[in-house]
Amino acid sequence: MSKPESSNVWQPGQRELQNAGVVKLMRALDVPSYEDLLGLSITEPERYWTTVMRECAIAWDEPPKGYADLSRGPQFPSWFPGGKLNWVNTIYAWARNPATSQLKAVVAEKEDGSVSELTYSELEQRVRDFAAGLARRGIKQGDRIGLLMENGVEATISILAIVHLGALVVPLFSGFGVDAIVARLSAADARMVIASTGFSRRTKRVDVQAALRDAWRQLPLLEHVIWKRAEGEAAQDERDLDWQETATIGQGQGASPVSVTPDTPFMVIYTSGTTGKPKGVVHTHGSFPIKIAHDSLIHFDVHPGDVYCWPADMGWIAGTLVLGCALLRGATLVCYDGAPDYPDWSRMSRLVERHQVTHFGSAPTLIRGMASHEDLALSGNRSTVRLLITAGEGIAPEHFNWFLQRFGDGTAPVINYTGGTEASGALLASVPIRPIPPSGFNTISPGVAADVVDPSGRSVTGEVGELAIRAPFVGMTHSFWRDDERYLETYWQTIPELWVHGDLALRTPEGNYFMMGRSDDTLKVAGKRLGPAEVEEVVLELADVAEAAAIGVSDAEKSQKLVVFVVPKPGTGVPRADLEAIVSGHVDKRLGRPFRPGRVHVVAQLPKTRSSKIMRRVIRSVYCSQPPGDLSSLDNPSALDEVRAAATAA
Repeated sequence: MSKPESSNVWQPGQRELQNAGVVKLMRALDVPSYEDLLGLSITEPERYWTTVMRECAIAWDEPPKGYADLSRGPQFPSWFPGGKLNWVNTIYAWARNPATSQLKAVVAEKEDGSVSELTYSELEQRVRDFAAGLARRGIKQGDRIGLLMENGVEATISILAIVHLGALVVPLFSGFGVDAIVARLSAADARMVIASTGFSRRTKRVDVQAALRDAWRQLPLLEHVIWKRAEGEAAQDERDLDWQETATIGQGQGASPVSVTPDTPFMVIYTSGTTGKPKGVVHTHGSFPIKIAHDSLIHFDVHPGDVYCWPADMGWIAGTLVLGCALLRGATLVCYDGAPDYPDWSRMSRLVERHQVTHFGSAPTLIRGMASHEDLALSGNRSTVRLLITAGEGIAPEHFNWFLQRFGDGTAPVINYTGGTEASGALLASVPIRPIPPSGFNTISPGVAADVVDPSGRSVTGEVGELAIRAPFVGMTHSFWRDDERYLETYWQTIPELWVHGDLALRTPEGNYFMMGRSDDTLKVAGKRLGPAEVEEVVLELADVAEAAAIGVSDAEKSQKLVVFVVPKPGTGVPRADLEAIVSGHVDKRLGRPFRPGRVHVVAQLPKTRSSKIMRRVIRSVYCSQPPGDLSSLDNPSALDEVRAAATAA
């Protein structure tokens, strides 16, 4: 079985070793090395997080009196007891500081090239006005408010205004169908939704309101929708409200942000599972934003005045994460609403050039697309980029290195970052003061007692194991919305006393980490455990393969057989049958005869989420004629037709 390449391709320079945010935190903690910081973050968490919050300038209305109250057990920690805050005040502080008030807070570029901007001073005023307008509409502390908007100024203002009032945002993906919208808004008992009527993609108008209006008929508790309308659009229902009117009716009347305890929720965000209803992940004022500010300092090295661009959909956790990474640290948040390859593949590098971006983040799928269209993708000036980020799914070494050496100039580190909706931010990541291995992570995230364990909970190195956390951590979900039992079953009952995240990981003797796929995607062929990422990385070594997905299918002889789906690179002249044979033979050669695929299927596309994650579990379910589970996050339903056809031909 192959092991990930662990040779380091990036080495820290003097800039990182002297000035990185993690170095400043080391000085504040008076520790001589990163290893000492990492150890202290686990053994002295109160000292660590007190210092982090001071370095990140977290604004408290009343300072906390401790680190955590664990009286309900490690599964239900109460963070920073005795304190009171509202996390928008940490953002407002940049607006109230004369040295930073006129820094750009938000720059939003649309697909048509139009750009809107707000300084920190303007952002605070706009948020206060919109919060006052929401209050005039009857929104109060504790209400749940759906948000279905494209990334941009209005979405940023809307989220922060909801938080300002002590209400809860319920993010919705713009591609959701009626059932997915109903499931989430009904589970959260949402009173109101803030939504766009639609958005532009490749010059075509994409309608959003039809599905939401259909869902509304099944949501008796939903009183109003506040629509951000396109020019010329009118109300269709007496309960319709207007975004711009809401922003003006309370102008100048805004009260101070509602001061709440750290355990007060501000977001319920739903994740999709393979079976059952979506899980309502709850995040609170005293956990998620503090973890995100921490990660922005430690992993992403963001400082006031930096320019942070990581295109993300507001319907998923990345939308709020990216917003927090920039605005909690006094940086400029650059939003982009549009197709990343429109009008051509130069769009992202031109975006970097236009806005002088210092930090650029991308999903591996977008990186692969840019690498396949290199001449155009690199045509914009990227010399301002100081740090690159990749997250959302595994990335092959070749694409990691392309992002490092070609999109970057080889000096800007690529920070691989993984955590999940339930964890807020990173469980594993990299810091820019240690060598970084291709496709891997050079550290656990400080403050998170992450480990790689076998089924009994024993730590393992040099072999694939479960990614687990040995203690409660700042950033972990407060629970699932009104469903403690499901939360406990999901994370705390696989191995006693451990949070088991559901990911496979490998820790090398050098102390680096590699993600090996979801544990419920694990293959066990002839008694041998195999992560899907191991197979896919081998397949992606082939010049004619653009994408790959590996699944395990029940087999009477081997318990499971390996089935591989591949998408050929555009323009490849290799016949389908020949490519299937090439893939099968290559896996045989690289991983060994026991892992030779039982079948290889060539398809035009793989089922993916909007954030470009390949949905292996859906592929497996459809291929095996089983219920596919929740498909609300599926971005390309037509891909399932190819999977069904492959199953018929098998």
